[in-house]
Amino acid sequence: MIGIMGGTFNPIHYGHLLMCEHIREEFNLEKILFVPAKSPPHKGSAEIAETEHRMEMVGMAIQDNPCFELCDVEMRMEGPSYTVETLKVLAEEYGEENRLCLIIGADSLVQFTGWKRYEEILGMADIIVARRPDTKNRLLDLTVARMKADHNARIFLSGATALDFSSTRIRNRIKEGLSIRYMVPECVESYIYEHELYAVK
Repeated sequence: MIGIMGGTFNPIHYGHLLMCEHIREEFNLEKILFVPAKSPPHKGSAEIAETEHRMEMVGMAIQDNPCFELCDVEMRMEGPSYTVETLKVLAEEYGEENRLCLIIGADSLVQFTGWKRYEEILGMADIIVARRPDTKNRLLDLTVARMKADHNARIFLSGATALDFSSTRIRNRIKEGLSIRYMVPECVESYIYEHELYAVK
């Protein structure tokens, strides 16, 4: 089974990495593909670092883990980065013998029916969900039950809980001149400062 971890990664941080390592072990995944979004359809572009920078930071952050792999599939696609289109390409590349597992946070699952052609996504991949401090467990459990009943979805709740910090918080700390040490890998921290990413101009 191949894990798919998509996101803006603006920037990638230890929350992403720890969650994915836990899930990889928990579900015995062969590897996890990290798929930076080229053009996220639901986010404004004002604070999103250039694609090349985000790709570089992800590559550096995961380089010492042989089970993590940087995937440029969305960089090769035209237009906004929709998960359904990404999964179609990866399904063709990896073949039917490799089941794809989409890794998302609980906050994304409760909004999942708003995703483009979400029914197709449920047919192409298992969904592995990491709990988040900002998503109530009861709401999450009800959402899972409803999606399983309505769409025969294969959804699995992970024991992993996403850390209570985000890329937004990291960017804000940079703007305020505060430390981001221990929130991102040291190589990513150095890269951010070297290229003056997220700083107030």
